[in-house]
Amino acid sequence: MRLGIAISLPHKTPDEWAKRHRDLGLSAVVFPCSCADKISKIDAYAKACREYGLTIAEVGAWKNVLSVDKKAKSDNFEFCKNQLELAEYVGAACCVNISGAKGDIWDGAYAENYSEKTYAEIVETVQKLIDCVNPHKTFYTLEPMPWMYPDSPESYLKLIKDTDRKAFAVHMDMVNMISDPKKYLFNEDYTNKAFELLGDFIKSCHVKDVVLKNNLTVHLSEAPCGQGGFNITNYIAQINKLSPDMPVLIEHLSDENDYIKAVEYIHNLQEVKRTCKN
Repeated sequence: MRLGIAISLPHKTPDEWAKRHRDLGLSAVVFPCSCADKISKIDAYAKACREYGLTIAEVGAWKNVLSVDKKAKSDNFEFCKNQLELAEYVGAACCVNISGAKGDIWDGAYAENYSEKTYAEIVETVQKLIDCVNPHKTFYTLEPMPWMYPDSPESYLKLIKDTDRKAFAVHMDMVNMISDPKKYLFNEDYTNKAFELLGDFIKSCHVKDVVLKNNLTVHLSEAPCGQGGFNITNYIAQINKLSPDMPVLIEHLSDENDYIKAVEYIHNLQEVKRTCKN
């Protein structure tokens, strides 16, 4: 795998940015530019990635294309289209978003997220985004979430089949799909089944941990790598069986020092020592 972190380390130049990632033993990055940036800046960071051997794991879209506000929905779609074009331009593994939410919170849990109408809208929106851009080097992907589609390997596979676009693929985040105690306690089996179902559709991954707390009713919380009950070694083994060049990003930590600790933890895992690419 190619390990990275989901933050942009402090830097003054693209070369310094790339070197800082390399000095940590990382070989994957989130592209630090957006579609609003000047082409000269975009080109400079893309060049630094090539020169330092950094895989661009993802270009983030992170907008609610299902917004109940019509103007926001239109604006968000346009932004996501432009981000997908950026991902294609720089050769990112994927452009990633979530499917969207039917409420005021862009990533919130709402009953309408699961309606047949919303599902059809997700399919139509993904098709429209891909058809507008027609990417050949990158893929549009949706990060799984506990309370919107796709929320499981099975629902992701169904969405892929219903969308029926070659440029629609999987951004894998196993922890986001661990939404009940059984999935938590038997997460190795759940992970293995996810990779069996989604296989070659997976283009990029997030890695983190999750802990089940003992207070009622059910409390599942994200945790830094190695501080929860998710079998990260098993997860990485599945990733490497699929592709030794798969970009894998550590995410949702509070500061640079926490990311460095997480990188050290991942690098020290026995499976990673054998298979992590530099």
